[in-house]
Amino acid sequence: MRFIFSYINKYRVSVALAMGIKLLGTLVELMIPYILEHLIDDVVPRGETIPVLFWGFLMIAVAAMTRFLNVTANRRAVSNAHFISYDVRQALFEKTANLTGEQFDAFGQPSLISRMTSDSYNIQSFCQSFQTLMMRAPIMLIGGIAVSLTMDPGLASILLAMVPFMILISVGVSRLGIPMYQKVQEKLDGVVRIMRENITGIRVVKALSKTGFEMDRFAASNDDLTRNDIKASTVMAIPGPFMQLCLNTGLALVVILGAKRVDAGQIRPGVILAFLTYFNMISMGVMGINRIFMMLSKSSASANRISQVLKTEEGPVIYEEKDLPAPQGDEFIRFEHVDFSYGRSSTHSRRAFAGERREQCLYDISFAIKRGESLGIIGPTGCGKSTIINLLMRFYDPDSGSIFIDGRDVRAYEKDDLHRKFGTVFQNDMIFFDTLRQNIRFGRDLTDEQLLAAVEDAAVGEYLRSLPEGLDYEASIGGANLSGGQKQRILVARALAGDPEILVLDDSSSALDYKTDAALRKAIFEHHSASTTIMIAQRVSSIQNMTNILVLDNGRCIGYGSHEHLLETCPEYRDIFETQMGSLA
Repeated sequence: MRFIFSYINKYRVSVALAMGIKLLGTLVELMIPYILEHLIDDVVPRGETIPVLFWGFLMIAVAAMTRFLNVTANRRAVSNAHFISYDVRQALFEKTANLTGEQFDAFGQPSLISRMTSDSYNIQSFCQSFQTLMMRAPIMLIGGIAVSLTMDPGLASILLAMVPFMILISVGVSRLGIPMYQKVQEKLDGVVRIMRENITGIRVVKALSKTGFEMDRFAASNDDLTRNDIKASTVMAIPGPFMQLCLNTGLALVVILGAKRVDAGQIRPGVILAFLTYFNMISMGVMGINRIFMMLSKSSASANRISQVLKTEEGPVIYEEKDLPAPQGDEFIRFEHVDFSYGRSSTHSRRAFAGERREQCLYDISFAIKRGESLGIIGPTGCGKSTIINLLMRFYDPDSGSIFIDGRDVRAYEKDDLHRKFGTVFQNDMIFFDTLRQNIRFGRDLTDEQLLAAVEDAAVGEYLRSLPEGLDYEASIGGANLSGGQKQRILVARALAGDPEILVLDDSSSALDYKTDAALRKAIFEHHSASTTIMIAQRVSSIQNMTNILVLDNGRCIGYGSHEHLLETCPEYRDIFETQMGSLA
């Protein structure tokens, strides 16, 4: 809970004010039964109208003041809770955006989404209740007992005897609730994962007539979540009936003993009526404390999950160049004996993947290209093509070996300085719910002339001119209202618009016809010749004019050189070429 209070501390003045107003409102509310007792026992028996009206209107005024103070405190508490949860979400989003590849893989996308949504909402609910119930419930309980003791210690002792048992069971059950609610949130991660997969792949699901299968899969995960949630809620509901039993037992004893003492003339009827009202307040106080413990259990579980992300070590580590090996050549981009396997590079990932089998992804990869040259990468699915880009952009660090850009190890660059060198199109890249203009500009200080030039180079200008809105056409989430080829060309335009030092195209023309693909490559080589281009492709035609071509198979380099050189020296490359382009003869 220290994590939550670190965020509450920023708004401590406003939180203290809300709690102070709530405290004042509760204290004023405690006066109502006392005034009622005085009115019945002292004022009414005198038979004078004006005092009765005075004390009656005083009760109304006190009730109105109580209402005003409570509403004011509640509004301020809601506002504070929203600001606190806003800060938590901002910090969580910022941290998530800066996780290394290993850290992101370890947490998992569905888990990060549920921490951002469900867990942050639990924090918000607790912060709101903390400011209101934390003041109202204890004061109702303690204040009700204290005033009752001044009125009749004997009857008050009945209530006092019940309180320790009720608090003990609330504390005990809440300790059980924290791990149970944490498990509920973990089950929610699974539901979010399946939901996200189905929303993203809804066309595939429908095309393969697997809607029923996916509904069963979701139902199984949802049932698991529901069972754990019911179990946790059932355990946390135990104190409620027990407390109600204790309170009702105490109430019955107060009524029985009080009636006897009134009949014996030992106390006045107004005291009993006030006692019943205070008893109701004490009951509300105890139930409020029980609710605090319930919310504390749920919010503690959520706080633990959020703090796991926020406490993750900031990465990647920036090294001093003097502590890193020097490159063996002066090429612009250079890989030297790079080995890599997913899940090994970060401490968090090693914990997350403990016990899982790890297979090496890249073996002793070495190559070099000069500034302004181009590199094509080809090979079967899963051979490590995209992994090379992930390492070059330092989303992951290699297990061994070094990667250099412009004579510096990538581990010596500040993250933003490194990534500013790149214009990238990844596999399954993202079109955002915004205009095409903003999708291409992507928050950069680019002129319309630069955008239009990139659009023409990406061979998407004709399509945009056919739209009434042009660049202001609004894309759906994920570009659902665009074809596969249109999306790829918009993404290429985004990469080209910044005129990057390094242009990375990862399977960015798979949805394009050969004519459009050829036009796109021609524009890139003519208008962006200063960029060092790396293109991953399945088509030989897309990369055969590259300065060098890297051929991968099972994470190993089995060929490197120009197209002509590989046709002579690499049987695997020659087989790909003959399969796609026909016999050399």
